[in-house]
Amino acid sequence: MLTTALAIAPVFLLICTGYALRRGGIPSEEFWNLNDRLVYFVLMPALFFVRISEADLSGEGLLRFAGTLYAGFFAAVLFGVAAALWLARGGAVGTSVIQGAGRFNTFVALAVAEALHGAEGLQLAVLGAALLVPVVNLTVVSLFAVFLPRPGGRPIRGALLSLGTNPLILSILAAIGFNAAGLAPIPVLSGTLSVLGQAALPIMLLCVGASLRLRGLTADAAPVALAALGKLAVFPLAILAAASAFGLAPLPAAVALVYGALPTGVAAYTLSRQLGGDAPLMATMITVQTLLAFAAMPVWLTLAG
Repeated sequence: MLTTALAIAPVFLLICTGYALRRGGIPSEEFWNLNDRLVYFVLMPALFFVRISEADLSGEGLLRFAGTLYAGFFAAVLFGVAAALWLARGGAVGTSVIQGAGRFNTFVALAVAEALHGAEGLQLAVLGAALLVPVVNLTVVSLFAVFLPRPGGRPIRGALLSLGTNPLILSILAAIGFNAAGLAPIPVLSGTLSVLGQAALPIMLLCVGASLRLRGLTADAAPVALAALGKLAVFPLAILAAASAFGLAPLPAAVALVYGALPTGVAAYTLSRQLGGDAPLMATMITVQTLLAFAAMPVWLTLAG
């Protein structure tokens, strides 16, 4: 376990560095806001396109990998739904519990997979993101429509429209198209996007840290605890069970478990604000789970080994 903890320690140290830099005003608040956009609109789509367009998307192994990831995600979401109904604190709190239990920080997944398993691990983590990101977003937006119905459904339609223009999803779809047509790698373009993709991991980890809020966090402990239980216990347990049931190979199973052991993602806070969820509660969940993941992730990854 110590070896695993040391391997992923630089990932969390970069997150802490991002937090410290932003709180210290280095270089400026505007820099971090613009950096988030750089990662979201340029660096991550470049990384996704290069890795997916040149990956092997055929074979039974990919189906088993997908089945394992979906089993973990939907098990955690179902736990979140059950917890939200049991708490009976209203739709805003309920949607935060569901997101806290089922969503994950893709940026951290890519960095941890590369730290532990090198280029092959990063490739699998990118494929995992391609499989999960569209499904996760559609599932969560649909549950918002159930728990927080709005007259006319305008916020939900706006969220669905934003999914259709999401640069990560668009880059995934474009990469799959080029892969299927056998057009990748593309001379010059693929090389340029590969260089941009190499810059993505360290910058996005700094941005994850910069987005954390440790001051002024106030929230009911029960929803925070239940969301953490779903994300850091139910999700990885379901991944382990599914990987064993599907006979998944060791490396894909280990990368799938990385997704299971991740804290919930910063995008959950944005969606809560957009669709009328409890955004302060969501911010608390993100921060608490990020801190807990320091301890939980080495345990789960050691169990996988």
